[in-house]
Amino acid sequence: MAQTSAHGSKHPYHLVEPSGWPAFGALSALVLATGALLVMHPDLFGASSEAFFKALGPWKLVLGFAMVLFTMYGWWRQVIHESMTKGLHSPVVRLGLRYAMVLFIASEVMFFVAFFWSYFHFSFYPALHTIGQVWPPKDIVTFDPWDLPFLNTLILLTSGATVTWAHHSLIEGNRQGLIWGLVATVALGIAFTACQAYEYSHAAFSFDANAYSSVFFMATGFHGFHVLVGTIFLAVCLVRAIKNQFTPERHFGFEAAAWYWHFVDVVWLFLFAVIYVAGEGPNSLPGHGPWSS
Repeated sequence: MAQTSAHGSKHPYHLVEPSGWPAFGALSALVLATGALLVMHPDLFGASSEAFFKALGPWKLVLGFAMVLFTMYGWWRQVIHESMTKGLHSPVVRLGLRYAMVLFIASEVMFFVAFFWSYFHFSFYPALHTIGQVWPPKDIVTFDPWDLPFLNTLILLTSGATVTWAHHSLIEGNRQGLIWGLVATVALGIAFTACQAYEYSHAAFSFDANAYSSVFFMATGFHGFHVLVGTIFLAVCLVRAIKNQFTPERHFGFEAAAWYWHFVDVVWLFLFAVIYVAGEGPNSLPGHGPWSS
């Protein structure tokens, strides 16, 4: 027979109360998706409204993006309240959260598998997709992998070490080590994003140039988006660490962020090895990083 908990429940699970966040989150995603479509196709609702939507500029995305951020803040704030204030996250519930995070990362792995599959398909059969039957195409000037891309690799590898330092500090009850480890990791994440933006601004090819450029920007660009998400994830953990909301026994929110960050690191190592190093063409863009001559 199941034992009754302190909250009167006869089972270890948390049955959430009715909430409006799922519906509001769905509406926010709809508004954001519609805004993105209007950026790409201002005539989506007819030629008569095209001038109006063009005049709005990037503001078409702002409302949906703000609604999504508000949903994330409110919904996750409620989850934290359920855990810390109400004590509803039993060991069984925390185990379920871990399984959910593992499955989410597994889905993200398959997401990037699709990009690598596309890259290998084009590179193994260049005669079907490129002019000159070579890979990369003759008109593509690739990046020097041992310049800015290598610097970005060092940045991410270092960030993996700092987030591990923060994790071990938390387990040992060292709050200052946790905070400074997270500060260093967030700073390195911002540095990586800045370096990648600089790299994109010096690219010798555009997104729609050919198959190589499309796959390059899709794979590295989505990875950059994941770095941005991971940086925000860790920044939130930093705020929570400053508020002393983590304990050595209960800190799944931080663990989830650390798992996600390590996943981002591993994906970048594959991108660096496959696209930058193995995919370097005979013509390489002169370096813009710290080792440029």
